[in-house]
Amino acid sequence: MSNRPNQIPMRAVPGYYSSTEGIQIAIQTGANASDEDLQFFQQLGVEWAMVGVREPEQHNLDFYKSLVKRFGEWGIKIYRVTNISVHNVPEITLNLPGRDEKVEEFKQFIRNIGAAGIYYNTYAHMGNGIWHSGRAEGRGGMDARRLDISDAVGRWGDKIYSGELTHGRAYSEEELWDNYAHLMREIVPVAEEAGVRIGIHPDDPPVYPLGGIPRCMFGNFDGYKKAMEIADSPNIGVCLCVGCWLEGGTVGMGNSPVDAIKHFASKGQLFKVHFRNVSNPMPEPWVETLIDDGYQNMYEVMKALREVKFDGCIIPDHIPNMLGGHRVGVAYSIAYMRALVQAANHEFGGPA
Repeated sequence: MSNRPNQIPMRAVPGYYSSTEGIQIAIQTGANASDEDLQFFQQLGVEWAMVGVREPEQHNLDFYKSLVKRFGEWGIKIYRVTNISVHNVPEITLNLPGRDEKVEEFKQFIRNIGAAGIYYNTYAHMGNGIWHSGRAEGRGGMDARRLDISDAVGRWGDKIYSGELTHGRAYSEEELWDNYAHLMREIVPVAEEAGVRIGIHPDDPPVYPLGGIPRCMFGNFDGYKKAMEIADSPNIGVCLCVGCWLEGGTVGMGNSPVDAIKHFASKGQLFKVHFRNVSNPMPEPWVETLIDDGYQNMYEVMKALREVKFDGCIIPDHIPNMLGGHRVGVAYSIAYMRALVQAANHEFGGPA
């Protein structure tokens, strides 16, 4: 069990344990993962999984317990369960009709995962989804997400957002801050009681504004700091998506991913990291890349995580499609990340 300062060690949470120290590499998969999928994850040597649960009727305590049991039989622990019904919720972000019901649904979700032995959740506070402009060809013709803000649309679940006003009017920063503060007043006591940490994901992309909605909280460093002060809880922190940070760039975000890692880790607020790269920062159009093919030297990011003794999970995210199917990109990304972890550990004299 870790008791280092300046971090929140996930393995210090009751029921969590890893056979390795320091930075942990995790996989993303679905609740319907086959035995072959789980064997593939074993072969990659990952010990953690982020599991997407897509069917609404499966979001209950018994099903979460069954997932923990099944993955555990393959030597894999569940770090996070995805529930898109309480993630990127316009009713909460914009105070639309149904907000109270959504907040109560979020509370019960947090209680359920905690009771199932899952002690972390990622939450995004966007009112009109993740925006992009379709697909583009990357290195060697691989298929990857692109964004040109001039023709981008927002998507979340089965909803599509476009135009200057995606919700009929422009919203003010004050409104969004008030709505966020309301959520924190409601969810913080539940998260603390359940022993669940909530990491808030950056806006994707961090463009101000989009569809009449200012991305003032999680689209820049100063907004993030203010949001953490409002939450004022050891259970509310950051899911740092390096890719989103790179989309905004150092100028747009207010600092670099390396500086963000050092700041949030120093406050005990860095819970999870999405380890991905992009071709260039905005305002020029960008394309998502494999880890080694974007404008950020990702070894510098990994060294920063090792320097702050990060003791949570990192995952590959938005992996471009390569020939041979999805597993090729997954294996490439996990192997590259593992090599960077080993190199950083070697440079710093061993695991954190």
